[in-house]
Amino acid sequence: MTESADPGRRPGRLGVGVIGAGRVGAVLGSALRAAGHAVVGASGISEDSRERIETLLPGVPNLEVPDVVERAELVLLAVPDDALGPLVAGLAETGAWQPGQLAIHTSGRYGTAVLEPARLGGAIPLAVHPAMTFSGTSLDLARLEGCTFAVTGPAPVLPIGQALVVEIGGEPVIVDERLRGLYHAGLSHGANHLVVLVAQAAQALEAAGIEAPGRVLAPLLTAALESATRSADARDGMGPGLSPPSPGRSRGATSVPCAAI
Repeated sequence: MTESADPGRRPGRLGVGVIGAGRVGAVLGSALRAAGHAVVGASGISEDSRERIETLLPGVPNLEVPDVVERAELVLLAVPDDALGPLVAGLAETGAWQPGQLAIHTSGRYGTAVLEPARLGGAIPLAVHPAMTFSGTSLDLARLEGCTFAVTGPAPVLPIGQALVVEIGGEPVIVDERLRGLYHAGLSHGANHLVVLVAQAAQALEAAGIEAPGRVLAPLLTAALESATRSADARDGMGPGLSPPSPGRSRGATSVPCAAI
């Protein structure tokens, strides 16, 4: 693990290595850089990844994965879920992980168990997942402000993950290792069904002769979504316009009155 050569780096700043300069990794690397950390290397194979490094991380060298790990004090693993486990294990087999090094992945699906090979090599494991979709452009940087990040890790190092999230403008929430799968299922359920719902509603409007269904739906669905999420935060267990189940009537049979839309 090499120290940054930047003489202006403030105390407590870390040398960050980004493994996977995709839509998430490049943006988070850029945000950490803006917070004063030094991005010492990034890995990107595809043309899009190389372009993101040049655009979002100008001046940062595009390196092979082992070289990124060797240079970094904080290794940000922003790779697809299926690639994460084999990557961490493969690096462990070559002795790449270093004592005291932070190993942080951005997957919503996993907690820190997937980082066990890194932990055995002396690294400090953390899972830090942003609950947001990314475009992989500088526009995402502003959207990080107030974005929720699920932080999972050993209790003594949770403050490290929380502090990093706060530094880039996010809001950390702690998710227990055992509940990480449920957290991921909740996000996937909401996002995927919302996409399907909008597509089906748009098809119905098109069939009704509406030429720009997205423009028609946007104000209605935006207001409905804001109302539904406020209701969820109120913890009443019901969305807008829903009535409590009557005796003998299942919750699944509850309907939304037409007046609600």
